[in-house]
Amino acid sequence: QVQLVESGGGLVQPGGSLRLSCAASGSIFSITAMGWYRQAPGKQRELVSTITSNGRTNYADSVKGRFTISRDNAKNTVYLQMNSLEPQDTAVYLCNVYVAATAYNYWGQGTQVTVSS
Repeated sequence: QVQLVESGGGLVQPGGSLRLSCAASGSIFSITAMGWYRQAPGKQRELVSTITSNGRTNYADSVKGRFTISRDNAKNTVYLQMNSLEPQDTAVYLCNVYVAATAYNYWGQGTQVTVSS
């Protein structure tokens, strides 16, 4: 089992920045990849960014050049630095952990990000 605790969401003006954090606990030795997804009202959940245990990253086209994912393996924490935020980035952001050994995805409770003037 893996437990995830997210923080860092909030309200920000267009062009602003936020940093999301997600700390993992539990069976953390088995984590293969960590990442972030988001879900806006009336829309499907979509990938934002992922990072593997060896540091390989992946980004949605819509956030490339604006968002940066990083990972502190010592703290079992993944971060998402979001710059140049746009109203269309408004969504609930969910932390994800993938364990390849069991092919299982764990999800955080989600943190709201609202970009509005």
